[in-house]
Amino acid sequence: MQDAFLGLHRNWRRGSDPANLSAYLRTAVLNAARSAVRARIRRQALTLRAARHDPPAWSAEAVVMAGQDSQALLASVARLPRRQREVLGLRYFLELSEKEIAETMGITRGTVASTTARALKALARQLTEEQ
Repeated sequence: MQDAFLGLHRNWRRGSDPANLSAYLRTAVLNAARSAVRARIRRQALTLRAARHDPPAWSAEAVVMAGQDSQALLASVARLPRRQREVLGLRYFLELSEKEIAETMGITRGTVASTTARALKALARQLTEEQ
């Protein structure tokens, strides 16, 4: 939030309309929060890749099947609307609570819960249709 106010102060001389200050600050804070979340996701992904090891497989077929399941899941997630993808990513990859997700995205906890439920239902529907 301090960075948003600092940016506002730096750009004040450009003739900013005082009526738009609130919208500017809100947008700047939301964009900064999204950037922070993306950076955290990248850091965690790098950490997981470095620490990750392949689990023992009973057969080569089991490895191929597991890979296909992962690809199908990722393809289904990619077809979800942006907000649903963001909520699922924050919830299951970053393991944030509903409260933390709501604060990060600037929405209510109820919206987080309903968006998560809709996203999981849509994923289940997509994955059963593909089988």
